[in-house]
Amino acid sequence: MGKMAATAVVPGLGSCDFSDLREIKKQLLSVAERSRERGLQHSGKWASELAFALDPLPLSELPAAPVLTEEDARDLDAYTLAKSYFDLKEYDRAAYFLRGCKSQKAYFLYMYSRYLSGEKKKDDETVDSLGPLEKGQVKNEALRELRVELSKKHKAQELDGFGLYLYGVVLRKLDLVKEAIDVFVEAAHVLPLHWGAWLELCNLITDKEMLKCLSLPDTWMKEFFLAHIYTELQLIEEALQKYQSLIDAGFSKSTYIISQIAVAYHNIRDIDKALSIFNELRKQDPYRIENMDTFSNLLYVRSMKPELSYLAHNLCEIDKYRVETCCVIGNYYSLRSQHEKAALYFQRALKLNPRYLGAWTLMGHEYMEMKNTSAAIQAYRHAIEVNKRDYRAWYGLGQTYEILKMPFYCLYYYRRAHQLRPNDSRMLVALGECYEKLNQLVEAKKCYWRAYAVGDVEKMALVKLAKLHEQLNESEQAAQCYIKYIQDIYSCGEIVEHLEVSTAFRYLAQYYFKCKLWDEASACAQKCCAFNDTREEGKALLRQILQLRNQGETSSTEISAPFFLPASLSSNNTPTRRVSPLNLSSVTP
Repeated sequence: MGKMAATAVVPGLGSCDFSDLREIKKQLLSVAERSRERGLQHSGKWASELAFALDPLPLSELPAAPVLTEEDARDLDAYTLAKSYFDLKEYDRAAYFLRGCKSQKAYFLYMYSRYLSGEKKKDDETVDSLGPLEKGQVKNEALRELRVELSKKHKAQELDGFGLYLYGVVLRKLDLVKEAIDVFVEAAHVLPLHWGAWLELCNLITDKEMLKCLSLPDTWMKEFFLAHIYTELQLIEEALQKYQSLIDAGFSKSTYIISQIAVAYHNIRDIDKALSIFNELRKQDPYRIENMDTFSNLLYVRSMKPELSYLAHNLCEIDKYRVETCCVIGNYYSLRSQHEKAALYFQRALKLNPRYLGAWTLMGHEYMEMKNTSAAIQAYRHAIEVNKRDYRAWYGLGQTYEILKMPFYCLYYYRRAHQLRPNDSRMLVALGECYEKLNQLVEAKKCYWRAYAVGDVEKMALVKLAKLHEQLNESEQAAQCYIKYIQDIYSCGEIVEHLEVSTAFRYLAQYYFKCKLWDEASACAQKCCAFNDTREEGKALLRQILQLRNQGETSSTEISAPFFLPASLSSNNTPTRRVSPLNLSSVTP
């Protein structure tokens, strides 16, 4: 009966159709009000923001107030009193006055108050025990009781969409992931408009295969969910297509969609595009704090000190005790190399919200800068506890164990990072270096080649591959890699004093000299003279070439040197930019 009542309130949800935007706006206004009545502020805010992006409704079409049942009327006084206590965060007091209430709304607020009371006590204890980093194993004591009660109601089919959502949250908190997913899917079917249930589902889905197995309701809300989960799973092309179709459907003014697109571009490291979208977002919604920590990450990467300083001051004026504000200030101090101060602000963010993923990861980075590896490891582990999909935390752990000279551990963490970001060359280069240390050179070669194939961000993969070939006395392959590396550096107009350019020219000069190709050897030796570290070797080689020519030595025509690139490296056979993760299961640490 509870299910029937819940679905009856929201008609017109049977398809992904966006043709009737007025009906969608009505549904959003209705669910925003229902969320607020139950103390679900974030879901209410999300629905309100989305409704604001659509055209206003005429008076005659505004959603009517929900019809009160006998139970609602009976519980009205207790609900009104308890809701005022709930809004003031007096959760135990709110729950006390709601005991025995039978209406769906009052019962939800009763259970939710008990849940939040347990969470608040847990967070207070956590803050007390959170010294530099240590976090006691504090549990929400109310969870087990809540699970037992909600489970009975669930079996009797007496939970509405909001009740199912709360039951799912309790199961997730108890680490009963499979059961939680089933309940959230049920909640999405019963009340598809409640964004909170979709968002919780997002946090539990780890890959695309898992997503395909879910039986989701065929509603327009599913499109928002898919766009969000694609962004989370790093399927950025698919996410951007979804967001574009939502904009085309009529949500072009939605600041939520604009911010999600900016986050998507941030995830694929298209920094210029992400920065321009964030700047546009700031003009539209200057007091927005959500996602501004992501914006500050971009400013940090670009070393844009004045802009980051302005953002930090601006957010401080709006609300200095928000986790995002603390992270922005932390990034600002980090950019100024004041790492102790930066770590302090990330700690402050975690006191405000111990489950705030970004702060754990960023704090790990700061401890790395301060050479405090044990604290860094703890911070990264907490980040993974919060979200196993955070590739930065896995990568950070890999770097930490690399510093500790523990290559097997380091390999495990880099592999996890690579699985989450199969097209990120940094993960592949790190993996290759790991395999090199473990003397697994075939695997290392695979990693470096794949790093080049997906678009080498740091332009180091080919050099490392060349050095590996050099080590294995595969001189022709080494020369091929160095040639391609030099072509890449010069073609993208990078500064010629790139770290390894001189190394490449020195190797090629010696290689061509051995092949008796004097013209090519001479050209490379002359290039060596342009660099301080290879100048003397270049001059010596030029003298030798001159001497041999004077003695009548001719250039060899028999030895085929790779002056022209082999098919596998030629420019008209560019490796694909999107590849699946490498199968690196041959080594298990």
